[in-house]
Amino acid sequence: MPIVVVLIAVILLLIFGGFIIGLTFQLLGLVLTGLIIGALARLVLPGRQVVGLLATFLYGLAGSLLGGIIGEIFDLGGLVQFLLGIAVAALLIALFSSTERGRTAH
Repeated sequence: MPIVVVLIAVILLLIFGGFIIGLTFQLLGLVLTGLIIGALARLVLPGRQVVGLLATFLYGLAGSLLGGIIGEIFDLGGLVQFLLGIAVAALLIALFSSTERGRTAH
């Protein structure tokens, strides 16, 4: 009987550990995607943006998430979701970059 309990505990630990490791890799993927999409969004926008690296990353992450959600709703492919993420991030950067410029002009 104790062997069965130990085996069940080991199996549950492996399942739980696999879930945690999988979640960690998904979050790491989101972070890297956010960085890439934020950087590409800044490259797409003309002119100079007054947005820091952290803000670029956060806008890229938001664009990635929103682009993925919109793509899933309309059942679009991965490439279209990626391009939507860049477009949303560029829109966010343009919107908040102009707000930052307006604040510094006063």
